[in-house]
Amino acid sequence: MAKIKIDSALFARAKNAADAAGYSSLEEFITHIIEQEVAKYEQSDADEKTAEQLRGLGYIE
Repeated sequence: MAKIKIDSALFARAKNAADAAGYSSLEEFITHIIEQEVAKYEQSDADEKTAEQLRGLGYIE
Protein backbone atom coordinates (compact mmCIF):
# COMPACT_ATOMS: atom_id res chain seq x y z
CA MET A 1 0.00 0.00 0.00
CA ALA A 2 1.31 3.45 -0.92
CA LYS A 3 1.50 6.24 1.61
CA ILE A 4 0.93 9.94 1.11
CA LYS A 5 1.74 12.94 3.26
CA ILE A 6 -0.85 15.58 4.07
CA ASP A 7 -0.87 18.59 6.33
CA SER A 8 -1.78 17.70 9.92
CA ALA A 9 -4.60 20.27 10.01
CA LEU A 10 -6.14 18.78 6.87
CA PHE A 11 -5.72 15.30 8.34
CA ALA A 12 -7.68 16.35 11.44
CA ARG A 13 -10.42 17.94 9.31
CA ALA A 14 -10.69 14.83 7.15
CA LYS A 15 -10.86 12.61 10.24
CA ASN A 16 -13.70 14.70 11.66
CA ALA A 17 -15.53 14.63 8.33
CA ALA A 18 -15.12 10.85 8.05
CA ASP A 19 -16.47 10.36 11.56
CA ALA A 20 -19.41 12.70 10.93
CA ALA A 21 -20.26 10.97 7.65
CA GLY A 22 -20.23 7.54 9.28
CA TYR A 23 -17.22 6.02 7.51
CA SER A 24 -15.57 3.15 9.34
CA SER A 25 -12.14 4.73 8.91
CA LEU A 26 -10.35 7.75 7.55
CA GLU A 27 -8.79 5.49 4.91
CA GLU A 28 -12.23 4.43 3.67
CA PHE A 29 -13.36 8.07 3.50
CA ILE A 30 -10.29 9.24 1.59
CA THR A 31 -10.46 6.26 -0.79
CA HIS A 32 -14.08 7.09 -1.56
CA ILE A 33 -13.28 10.75 -2.25
CA ILE A 34 -10.37 9.88 -4.53
CA GLU A 35 -12.46 7.32 -6.42
CA GLN A 36 -15.17 9.94 -7.03
CA GLU A 37 -12.68 12.53 -8.30
CA VAL A 38 -10.84 10.08 -10.55
CA ALA A 39 -14.16 8.91 -12.01
CA LYS A 40 -15.00 12.51 -12.97
CA TYR A 41 -11.81 12.78 -15.01
CA GLU A 42 -12.25 9.35 -16.55
CA GLN A 43 -15.81 10.24 -17.57
CA SER A 44 -14.62 13.57 -18.95
CA ASP A 45 -12.02 11.77 -21.09
CA ALA A 46 -14.61 9.28 -22.32
CA ASP A 47 -17.04 12.09 -23.15
CA GLU A 48 -14.37 13.93 -25.13
CA LYS A 49 -13.46 10.79 -27.07
CA THR A 50 -17.12 10.21 -27.89
CA ALA A 51 -17.50 13.82 -29.02
CA GLU A 52 -14.41 13.48 -31.25
CA GLN A 53 -15.87 10.33 -32.82
CA LEU A 54 -19.21 12.06 -33.45
CA ARG A 55 -17.40 15.04 -35.00
CA GLY A 56 -15.47 12.66 -37.23
CA LEU A 57 -18.72 11.08 -38.36
CA GLY A 58 -20.24 14.51 -39.02
CA TYR A 59 -22.96 14.27 -36.38
CA ILE A 60 -21.76 17.31 -34.42
CA GLU A 61 -19.55 20.28 -35.22
